[in-house]
Amino acid sequence: MAGGGRQYPLKITTRSPIFIFTLAFLALFLLYFIFSSHSSQPPVPLTIHPAQNPTTFNLPKADYSFVVSLEKFLTTKSPPPSEPDDTDLQDVSNLDDSVWIAETRRLYDHPSPPPPLRVYVYQMPSRFTYDLLWLFRNTYRDTSNLTSNGSPVHRLIEQHSIDYWLWADLIAPQSERLLRNVVVRVHRQEEADLFYIPFFTTISFFLLEKQHCKALYREALKWVTDQPAWKRSEGRDHILPVHHPWSFKSVRRYMKNAIWLLPDMDSTGNWYKPGQVYLEKDLILPYVPNVDFCDSKCFSETQSKRTTLLFFRGRLKRNAGGKIRAKLVTELSSAEGVVIEEGTAGEGGKAAAQSGMRKSVYCLSPAGDTPSSARLFDAIVSGCIPVIVSDELELPFEGILDYRKIALLVSSADALQPGWLISFLRSISPSQVREFQSNLAKYSRHFLYSHPAQPLGAEDLAWRMIAGKLVNIKLHIRRSQRVVKDSRSLCTCECRRPNITMPSSLA
Repeated sequence: MAGGGRQYPLKITTRSPIFIFTLAFLALFLLYFIFSSHSSQPPVPLTIHPAQNPTTFNLPKADYSFVVSLEKFLTTKSPPPSEPDDTDLQDVSNLDDSVWIAETRRLYDHPSPPPPLRVYVYQMPSRFTYDLLWLFRNTYRDTSNLTSNGSPVHRLIEQHSIDYWLWADLIAPQSERLLRNVVVRVHRQEEADLFYIPFFTTISFFLLEKQHCKALYREALKWVTDQPAWKRSEGRDHILPVHHPWSFKSVRRYMKNAIWLLPDMDSTGNWYKPGQVYLEKDLILPYVPNVDFCDSKCFSETQSKRTTLLFFRGRLKRNAGGKIRAKLVTELSSAEGVVIEEGTAGEGGKAAAQSGMRKSVYCLSPAGDTPSSARLFDAIVSGCIPVIVSDELELPFEGILDYRKIALLVSSADALQPGWLISFLRSISPSQVREFQSNLAKYSRHFLYSHPAQPLGAEDLAWRMIAGKLVNIKLHIRRSQRVVKDSRSLCTCECRRPNITMPSSLA
């Protein structure tokens, strides 16, 4: 090889397996050290600066594991000491009385109504409102106009005039209203909880010619159902006064989603078809009394004059459930201390009924053509303890008032047993009678309509009852807006006869 430098021989050396294994082991040890030291550091919380996003992903300090939480709970919490039994309330009757006392205190001593309902009142054309009121006013003295069963038409309209009383209060100037804390009128539909339909269905039924009335009903139906608010909710948040069972009958099936203001539910099917009315949706309101209110002075003066045990004055022959009246007459007419009279129209009939009730301890209140009767409310405002014989009756304001404290509710089967009813009434002690009468004196104002509407009057309790339905109304509105049409039926809670019998072992 040419060149003058030293020459080194070319040598290739192969590393031993021991050397390679040692090098790999050191590399793995180094990686383990790096990762273990990193994992020992506390985790960095995932936080977004408020300036960038107001939402934080930090969870509050708490136990999110059931097992961990349960362990702490069982090891740090000791069971609370058992409370002594309230022996006074072990009996159902005692508990029931205690509940009533507490509810009564809340109603009278510490009334705290919920936030006021916001009601939009439709301004319907005058043919549905003022024109009908004027028609009633201008024909009021015409007492020759009678119904098929002999009742004076105008007096019948007065009994069912709840549509006037509620409407007159709603449209009055706010400064004059006494129920501002219970219900207010709003003038923008988007602010409303509910919508009031001011159509006088009872006046139109009794005072208009039949075909004219039906035509007006169809016009009212179209007017209301054309409103955007009706279409939005399909009427579920609309209030429809149909207090006489004949009123609006030809078209009301098209408004069955609305809140109907009714005298009763009539389970016979003669007046309302199945699925049209039920307590979850609708509201029972009292009749307007036929007799004058017996105030505290009257109540005091009449106490010693109540020498009649049981009094009834009214139509003795009725249809449907009212057929029990004739049977009761047969059973009671010869009993000592019982006065039963056929009712008559006009001021003379009113005076005779009022006088008889104020002289009696008990007033018989059987079913009429429908389960309800104005007689019940006449008795209440007269201070006469009602004896209700109407098995299918639904009562107004029963979510607030306990009728067992002011009335005797007797089954038809018991009332028709020979001698049973009179023996039952005579078995009630004088102290119990005084307690019933004391409660009547307190309750009677709940059945009076007035203008301006009074706190704890009939209008006040009506709105309180409706307020209790509001959340459920909104539920059904929103549910109907999202459920695919015909995918499943909308839920309702209808009161129907049970078709099963509970086993005696479970009763």
